[in-house]
Amino acid sequence: MTAYLIRRILQSLVVVWLVTVFTFILLKLLPGGPVRAILGTRAGNFALVKSLTHQLGFDKPFWYQYWHWLDQLLHGNFGFSYNLNQSVGSLLAAALPKTLLLLGVSTLIAVIIAIPIGVVQAVRRNKFADYAGTAFSFIFYAMPAYLLGIILINLFAEPPRAWFPSEAAQGSNVGSFFTQFNAMVLPLASLALITLAGFSRYMRSSTLDQITQDYVRTARAKGASERHILYRHVLRNALIPIVTLLGLNLPIIFSGALITENVFNYPGMGLLFVNSANTQDYPVLLGITVIVAVATVAGSLLADILYAVLDPRVRYVSA
Repeated sequence: MTAYLIRRILQSLVVVWLVTVFTFILLKLLPGGPVRAILGTRAGNFALVKSLTHQLGFDKPFWYQYWHWLDQLLHGNFGFSYNLNQSVGSLLAAALPKTLLLLGVSTLIAVIIAIPIGVVQAVRRNKFADYAGTAFSFIFYAMPAYLLGIILINLFAEPPRAWFPSEAAQGSNVGSFFTQFNAMVLPLASLALITLAGFSRYMRSSTLDQITQDYVRTARAKGASERHILYRHVLRNALIPIVTLLGLNLPIIFSGALITENVFNYPGMGLLFVNSANTQDYPVLLGITVIVAVATVAGSLLADILYAVLDPRVRYVSA
C-alpha cells in the first residue's frame, strides 16, 4: 500500500507538471499575447509594446519564461493581474473559498439524493419508479448548465413567481453564502440537478451489478431479509464507484460551476476565469488552471485511498 501511494503521488506530480507545461504553451499561442492585452488601446504604440515586453521578460526564450513562472509558482507567487491591478494570489484567495463552498454543498446535496434514487431504481427495475428516475436523469444529464440556469431564473426569479433573486450572493467573503442563502438556492439547484443526474445513473448500475453477485444469493439462502441484504451488503459495495466518481468528476463539476457562476454572476473562480479569458488575463488563467489541476489530481488520489477503505478486499501492490 505504501509503495502504491508513493508511486501514485509521483505520478500525480508529473501530471500536474505536464498540465502547467501544456497550459503555458496554449496560452502563449493565443492571438494578441499578454502585452497587448495589458496595454489595451495603447497596443498600437510599437515602442511601448517593445518596452513592456522586455520589462516583463517576454522577449526571453520560451523555456526561460516557463522556468521563471514555475519558480515563482513554487514559492507561492501566482503572478500579477495587470487588468485588475491585484496579485493573482489575492484574487484566488478571495474566489476559491466561494467556489469550494458552492461545489461542496451542491455535490453533497446531489449525492444524498442520488444514492436513494439509484437504489430504488435498481430494486424496482423496469417498473414505474425506474422509468420515472431514468427520464429525470436523462433530461438533466443532457441539459446544458447555462440552459438549466436560465430556465430556473425564468421559473422562480421572474414575476409573477419571483421567489428567489436572479443573482447569487454578492458578498466579499464566504459569509454571504449563509447570510444571503436565499440568493444561493437557484445556483445550488442548477449545479445539484446536473450532478445528481449522472450520479443516480451510476448508482443504479452499480446496485444492479451487486444484486446479481454470489454473496447476495448466499445471504438469501441463509434466510437474510431483502432489507438486511440491501443495506448491510449491497449498498456498501455499490458505493465504491460513486466514491471513485467523486474524485474523477471534479473537472466536470468545476466546468458546470464555471458556467453556473457566470449565469448567476456569483463571484467565484468560475466567474473570475470567464472574465479573465475575455480580457486575456494570462496570469489569472494560469493560476486557476493550476489550482484545478492540483485539486483534480488530489481528488483522484483520495478516491483511490477511499476505494481501499470501503472494500477491504482491494489490496494495492507495487507492480
